Amino acid sequence: MRHPLRRATLAAAVASAMAFSAPHATAADLPVAVDQPYPGTLTLRVDLSDASKHLYHVHETIPVSAGHAILYYPKWIPGVHAPSGPLANVAGFIVRANGKQIPWRRDLKEMYAFHVDVPDGVDKLDLAFEYLAPATPNYVPLSFNEVAFYPAGHYTSRITIQPTVKLPAGWKYASALETASQSGDEVRFKPVSFENLVDSPLMTGKYFNRIDLAPGQDTQVHLDITGDTAAGVKPTDEQIARQRSLVVQANRLFGAHHYGHYDFLLVTSDHTGHFGLEHHQSSDDRLYANFFTDPDVNVAAGTLLPHEYIHSWNGKFRRPADLWTPTFTEPMQDDLLWVYEGLTDYWAGVLTARSGIWTTAQWRDSLAGIAADMSARTGRSWRSLQDTADGIPLSARRGHGWTNLRRSSDYYPEGQLLWLDVDTKMRDLSGGKHTLDEFARAFYGMDNGSYTPKTYTFEDVVSTLNGIQPFDWAAFLRQRLDYTGDTLPEHGIEGGGWKLVYDDKPTAFAKTAEKVRKTVNLAYSLGIQVSDKGEVTDSQWDGVAAKAGLVPGVTIVAVNGKDYSAQVLKDAVTAAKSTSTPIEFLIKDIEDYATVKVDYHGGLKYPHLVRGEGKDLIGAIATPRK
Repeated sequence: MRHPLRRATLAAAVASAMAFSAPHATAADLPVAVDQPYPGTLTLRVDLSDASKHLYHVHETIPVSAGHAILYYPKWIPGVHAPSGPLANVAGFIVRANGKQIPWRRDLKEMYAFHVDVPDGVDKLDLAFEYLAPATPNYVPLSFNEVAFYPAGHYTSRITIQPTVKLPAGWKYASALETASQSGDEVRFKPVSFENLVDSPLMTGKYFNRIDLAPGQDTQVHLDITGDTAAGVKPTDEQIARQRSLVVQANRLFGAHHYGHYDFLLVTSDHTGHFGLEHHQSSDDRLYANFFTDPDVNVAAGTLLPHEYIHSWNGKFRRPADLWTPTFTEPMQDDLLWVYEGLTDYWAGVLTARSGIWTTAQWRDSLAGIAADMSARTGRSWRSLQDTADGIPLSARRGHGWTNLRRSSDYYPEGQLLWLDVDTKMRDLSGGKHTLDEFARAFYGMDNGSYTPKTYTFEDVVSTLNGIQPFDWAAFLRQRLDYTGDTLPEHGIEGGGWKLVYDDKPTAFAKTAEKVRKTVNLAYSLGIQVSDKGEVTDSQWDGVAAKAGLVPGVTIVAVNGKDYSAQVLKDAVTAAKSTSTPIEFLIKDIEDYATVKVDYHGGLKYPHLVRGEGKDLIGAIATPRK
């Protein structure tokens, strides 16, 4: 049933007034979830026909018995690593029993919990609400955690729900959910557990393309694409071939797969955030509108699809014990994100190279950029790599600027360097007999086809490494994870036969990053990053530019008397290399203008890898498996 927003808002106001008399309990009274089937099947109907108005109409039924009921909205979403369920986008929330509206009240401590007294003679609650969605005219990526509540007291894996989605007229769709039937624009899916519902987003769009990435194979893998334009959803034959190679190389690496079928759900658009979110049998991938049409962008963003795909093994099937919870209400602990995300990021680089999405030289350029960024992390003086994982649930509350001093999700890039360090060390210790590929098979290569999570601890990681190559891996890892100081503690690049150097020529990656992010990155030279509008977005703590006043938040108006532009700034840095005259900046801080001078004469600096000592292990790691 559709509920127009104005009527629903009025009804919500009435319900809010009634809620003062509704029962109230505290978070201390919330039940502990039990591993038993929930009686009955929930139903969910999501109407996307008004998505162009930036809202979805939702109707859900939850079987209940008379007495006190508690309904949860998903709070901790797997893969997000923070309590970020978008409850603020739920409006017009009405609860009915036998057709009559009944009051509810939010818990005052666990604010994702709603208390309802169920009258005698009632066997189900009917929920109706609007989800206020940031939508676009041409596509909708639907995450079911946004549009469904679940009853407290049971594992979400033991709660069964039957979803139905009404699509915008004429649009096509894709999801890891299995279709039971379709009538016109309404799709009815087979019942699943509430856990799997949240783990199975749906993508629908006006422009749609589905590509078979595992032709002739028993286990299906598809790339489903929607986006802003018809041209933007059409990869070239070469791009398709490389994505097919990714599937082959991933399965050769891990020795088993953990999905019944898999769908890359890819949006190519400039009207969405650009990110990926892993799911067991699919991934929610958002990339630039020109991802397929601009070869430079296609290469620069080439690791996103591999990264989210690898999570089917690392993060979904093998999952840190502290990140497994029986429902979406219990806090998740992120201490092993350097495995969950860091190792995934490492394998993403490796498989991107092995599949041909990147050349080996391009992977080296990526590693050079990561090593330079992490070497410039002034925040390492006070904050360890381990703490970047431990503290990530606070990320929604972080401020802006001073990224190098704050540190944020460095367990991704520095985690990649950490695992390169492990891989090259293992190869060195064994004389090339053992590699991290063996860890991949030992840790993930069991229970082929299963997607029941199998948890692990730090000790499990260390034990598996020792089973391949005996060494004090616990100390090796902890020395790097817990380190604070002024140097990069990982040495996998050097162990791989290469070394980091700087010159005045940016790599293709650096050029593309500046183009798509609309920034100038002079972190390794002048010590600042600047937007195309002249705003300083980051500054190296205690660096020459920061000391002069070029700090995050100020805007560069002019450089050496010329209006600011990226090229004017770069030209000034280049010119200063052959003179002793400081670079002069006119800056604006809110309403105040000032002239500052930066006495820097080192020229432009961009990172590269050049051959060092020993064998080229990075080249060996990038070699495709046969």
